[in-house]
Amino acid sequence: MATSNHHYVCYVVPPYMLSAIADSSNNEDHIRESARRALTLHKSYCDKREKRFAALCAPRGNKSTKINQRQGIVPDHMLQHIADCEDVDDNTRACAKRDLEHIRSIHAKYQESQGLRTESSDQKAGITTEQASETTEKTYRAVYDANHDSNESHLPGKVVRVEGQKASKDEAANDAYDNAGRVLSFYADIFNWKSIDNKNMHVISSVHFGQNYENAFWDPEIAQMVYGDGHDFLTNFTGCIDVIGHELTHAVTEHTSPLDYTGQSGALNEHVSDVFGIMIKQRVEDETADKADWLIGEYCLMPGVKGVALRSMKAPGTAYNDPRFGKDPQPANFKDYKLTLEDNGGVHLYSGIPNKAFYNASVAFGGYSWEKAGKIWWETMQSGQVPSRCTFIQFADVTVDKAGELFGDDAAAIVRKAWNDVGVARKS
Repeated sequence: MATSNHHYVCYVVPPYMLSAIADSSNNEDHIRESARRALTLHKSYCDKREKRFAALCAPRGNKSTKINQRQGIVPDHMLQHIADCEDVDDNTRACAKRDLEHIRSIHAKYQESQGLRTESSDQKAGITTEQASETTEKTYRAVYDANHDSNESHLPGKVVRVEGQKASKDEAANDAYDNAGRVLSFYADIFNWKSIDNKNMHVISSVHFGQNYENAFWDPEIAQMVYGDGHDFLTNFTGCIDVIGHELTHAVTEHTSPLDYTGQSGALNEHVSDVFGIMIKQRVEDETADKADWLIGEYCLMPGVKGVALRSMKAPGTAYNDPRFGKDPQPANFKDYKLTLEDNGGVHLYSGIPNKAFYNASVAFGGYSWEKAGKIWWETMQSGQVPSRCTFIQFADVTVDKAGELFGDDAAAIVRKAWNDVGVARKS
């Protein structure tokens, strides 16, 4: 388990599952203790994520909520590696050389304006990944090996594979590289969105994090994905396209409509990640809404676990029922919503309610989920009409409005019914 330098990250495995593992007498003591440590760290991470989204949602100029916007120094060394690498394809190598020269010219201008002409390092220049990504025309992927080190300050680790390079002997690294590419392709092809920030931000991943680490997460402080190898119950995080889509979408949410990571707005934050994660999975598997299984993390469970996935969007509360995990506790209807102090107000627990609404709408529309329902949810997040402390009914109202604008009154009625059927309805 990670023990130092923790930031505000989102984890694949929800805290209620960790709690069930920690409390179950069917698990060996070392497994229960490992789950307790993970649960403690998870709370710390979620608290920090809550603070980050609260700061992102604060009015501009509010000094009391200013956050560190640095998302990692631009990895010039990565571009240099790509530009010099003999087994990278010619086009990618040429692009890397062009972008490296462009970024360095931007750095030089910045340094000159700051009276730093003699300083050559990016860190001294203060150029951020977000700023420099505007200067490139290509998104670069890079995968590193953390070598089972659980200290996040040592990330990303040793480079394994970079943009344009052929597959390595490390299958986890290849999966992380290929699936990140599939996520980026989905956003580019379907929504014309470039990388995570719409400015071709580089996508960095580290595999083999920690010893038998049963989780994966996006860490916005260092702007990268981190994957454990799994162990007793959970594994194959790099091979689960929906999991990777879910995590990278948390970063996209920061650049569209940041939702406070607490209560209903936090559950919507998790919901949005599930929505785009499942659409990416369905696109990869070429499944229409009515044929898809709507399972999140179905390939993460080890053989022998009594369950099918981490979550079910089609039928929340039915993903698993194992004496070592307990029963999937997600409710499928707002009538079962209760205020709680756990899990930042139930952000993972109650995401199943809007998840079911999205499933309802997608199946009612027919065809592929991203053609209408996905388009409506995307335009909702792009609309500027989603408040930071958004409630389920507020979010529902915006999706209904967007459905009407995009596809007409019949579509608006379909989306309204989808929400009504999960108990998120306007009071008469």
